[in-house]
Amino acid sequence: MQKLKLVMIGNGMAGVRTLEELLKLAPDLYDITVFGAEPHPNYNRILLSPVLAGEQTFEEIVLNDLNWYAENDIKLLLGRKVVKIDRKKRLVIADDGSEAEYDRLLIATGSNPFILPIPGKDLAGVIGYRDIADTQMMMDTAKTHKHAVVIGGGLLGLEAANGLKLRGMDVTVVHIGDWLLERQLDRTAGELLQKSLEDRGLKFLLPKHTAELLDNGEGRVCAVKFKDGEVIPADLVVMAAGIRPNSDLAEQSGIACNRGILVNDTMQTYDPRVYAIGECASHRGIAYGLVAPLFEQAKVCANHLAQLGFARYQGSVTSTKLKVTGIDLFSAGEFMGAEGTETITLSDPIGGVYKKLVIKDDVLVGACLYGDTADGGWYFRQIRENHNVSEIRDHLMFGEGAIGDVGHQGADKTANMPDSMEICGCNGVCKGTIVKAIQENGLFSVDEVKKHTKAASSCGSCAGLVEQILISTVGGAADVKPKSEKAICGCSDLNHGQIRKAIREQHLTSMAQTMAFLNWSTPNGCATCRPALNYYLISTWPGEAKDDPQSRLINERAHANIQKDGTYSVVPRMWGGVTNPSELRRIADVADKYNVPMVKVTGGQRIDLLGIKKDDLPAVWKDLDMPSGHAYGKSIRTVKTCVGSEFCRFGTQNSTQLGIDLEHDLFNMWSPHKVKLAVSGCPRNCAEAGIKDVGIIGVDSGFELYIGGNGGIKTEVAEFFVKVKTAEEVREYNAAFLQLYREEAFYLERTVHYMQRVGMEHIKKAVLEDEANRKALAARLHYALSFEQDPWKERIETPQLKKEFDRINVVQLEEATV
Repeated sequence: MQKLKLVMIGNGMAGVRTLEELLKLAPDLYDITVFGAEPHPNYNRILLSPVLAGEQTFEEIVLNDLNWYAENDIKLLLGRKVVKIDRKKRLVIADDGSEAEYDRLLIATGSNPFILPIPGKDLAGVIGYRDIADTQMMMDTAKTHKHAVVIGGGLLGLEAANGLKLRGMDVTVVHIGDWLLERQLDRTAGELLQKSLEDRGLKFLLPKHTAELLDNGEGRVCAVKFKDGEVIPADLVVMAAGIRPNSDLAEQSGIACNRGILVNDTMQTYDPRVYAIGECASHRGIAYGLVAPLFEQAKVCANHLAQLGFARYQGSVTSTKLKVTGIDLFSAGEFMGAEGTETITLSDPIGGVYKKLVIKDDVLVGACLYGDTADGGWYFRQIRENHNVSEIRDHLMFGEGAIGDVGHQGADKTANMPDSMEICGCNGVCKGTIVKAIQENGLFSVDEVKKHTKAASSCGSCAGLVEQILISTVGGAADVKPKSEKAICGCSDLNHGQIRKAIREQHLTSMAQTMAFLNWSTPNGCATCRPALNYYLISTWPGEAKDDPQSRLINERAHANIQKDGTYSVVPRMWGGVTNPSELRRIADVADKYNVPMVKVTGGQRIDLLGIKKDDLPAVWKDLDMPSGHAYGKSIRTVKTCVGSEFCRFGTQNSTQLGIDLEHDLFNMWSPHKVKLAVSGCPRNCAEAGIKDVGIIGVDSGFELYIGGNGGIKTEVAEFFVKVKTAEEVREYNAAFLQLYREEAFYLERTVHYMQRVGMEHIKKAVLEDEANRKALAARLHYALSFEQDPWKERIETPQLKKEFDRINVVQLEEATV
């Protein structure tokens, strides 16, 4: 069967997304030809600003390289602008004379920057800001000129101003409105944004009307003159005053246009063979400029090009999540307020937080957030799905974490999201799609997720959620941006290292004291920062800082591992993997008494009792009469051993006794992440010491220590650390390394990732080369552990700590904790 001919005019994000969707639905239906006016393959225009700011290169923002076109048999004609559409002959003609016949035509010509119709607009040094050529010109100009003027206080203008400022130019933003981003923010938020940007060196003139651009006598702009007569110098003028649909070609071809190419709900024009999509298209009187609705259009258009014919585009509810020079902004719906609406406002100018919620008839219809946008996605879902908020109105301002005790879910906000929950609004990607891609393709980085699912590949605002899903799916194997480079959460601009340093240097010993001193934007913190702060406090000031159980994750609050059905698993401590008949009888009796559905031997040489009800936990612990195995915590887990020299004919060292001693040394040790050890009595390494956080292998002349192993989804082999002669030395070196890790690692950072961040040389210098420091580290660990108690025993003996496990409280908290 002969293929149909599909020609696409334009090689931008919306058009190429349509081709991607079409190739999924009907990969063999069309011979495809693409005309691109630029000499580049498809790239992410949303990320031009990071290129201008020097944060990314052009190569890093390419979405579909030339190989992609070749692999999909797409004929790509770059650097060719289409100048004519002959609808009678169904022929497309480019400026170089090249032609292409079509059975179906897709116009995806995007938009053009609006250039103010003022004298001087054609001077050299006056540009719009729409493509990589504009970006390159700005970067080149910044090398040789000083003064830049950006006309337009919208998102694009502010991004251009920020990039030029980072390139060393003196930048003034001129805006006709009364405040910045007036389409995305109300006056209060706009003024907060302006003040913050002024503190960073940008200048603003608003409201201000540009009258003329002045010539330096050589055909280049030298100044901007305003209607009030004021003149300011300008070596570069960037017009960022809006965009206009690029519909001239369609209009010249007789296709109906009115502020864009008119399309119906199938993205067809009045010529049924011709489709239009993206910023050039006008659907129900709206030409969308945000990427999310354009990608929704792409799915519908592809559906009809594939001759399926059932999809309809009925418009989009849009939200805007922006990050202007490190300042978080979010707006959605009717956030300005109107007749018949109510407004709830939280304003903390000193803390840099402003929130405005607009309600109509008990439904959230608008939200405007500045400084703290963590709950923007949740507010957007309430708006889009028309949820009745009357019952949660009192807590609405404090976001999702304040509703139904959701804050106790822990650091991962995606943990309780259903698979159908949309994560990436730009590309319409749900959580289930991301999880499936990670599991089926063995993905370990956000970049890999982007390539396979398109999530986080457009505006990037959902990258944090994608990262959380990645971490929750593959755990410590996730290759994510180092925590040293990003803020702890939306409550603070400080990173983990800065916070640890402040706690240590300022002798901060409580959560409230720390948040007050560090100007936390959210008074009580959130589910992301509270567990980290709690660990930093108790590990830095043992005996002084008080552990806050409600800042721990659910497993650590319950001191057992929660399972998918809401029951728990219990793993009693067996020192070094050694047990006795009395303990085994008690375990068997508990399993019978509490109808434990499964008793399983773990990979760490322990016995796991699975399926225990939460309110039975204290009684189970009491009947077992064994210490906590800490199998649920960011803590010491197990020390795995082989039988060693006592029984094995190949054993060179008593690995079993050393394992028992190490486990006693580290009992009750909380750490940034879980810690596992193993001791093998000979180089045959039956205890698998090579993939543990600390692995010890007995040899004829002593012991070899290895550190930084991880046996998870992405196996990391431990690195050789040191060779010692005696078991006492093993215990000292092990304690020193783990205390260094406890003091320097970031919360939820495994030993392997800590080592990759600080380097083996740093660790060797602190532990191996400095004997006094090594002994001090070991002493600090033992001092810290002297304050810790067995949590199972503590909860059995302390009545007020048992309340969480009372049946009435379990019923009330079950939904939130699961």
